Amino acid sequence: MAKLYFRYGAMSSSKTAQAIMVKYNYGERGQKALLAKPAVDIRDGARIVRSRCGLTDECILFDDIPWNDVHDHVYDCIIVDEAQFLTKEEVLYLVHLVDDCGIPVLCYGLRADFKGDLFPGSYELLVMADKLEEVKTICWCGKK
Repeated sequence: MAKLYFRYGAMSSSKTAQAIMVKYNYGERGQKALLAKPAVDIRDGARIVRSRCGLTDECILFDDIPWNDVHDHVYDCIIVDEAQFLTKEEVLYLVHLVDDCGIPVLCYGLRADFKGDLFPGSYELLVMADKLEEVKTICWCGKK
């Protein structure tokens, strides 16, 4: 049974590195995973995700996902980096892919901003995700 995962964590907690590794693992098993990110995230370029530890991979912008291919099960998994920037409608579409099409979706992103306010995409994912997982890291001070 497919699930919608929201893996959230602080900045520099290896969220993007984990997303890249998940895509790699799917490929190692002969499966095809699609790595995407919202169009607003152009920090590393429009078609690249880059982790702070140096891992990089090609991606597609969320708006450019070939939805016909997704519905035809060309992809075994959808991975979304920087998912905090998704809209409510985009999250609900991911829910449709999981519930109605049986495609697992893994979203990685921040939960809240520096003031503790939830990002819109994070709010929707916290409400709708089947599985919530915190990506933990250690602060410069040595605490969680």
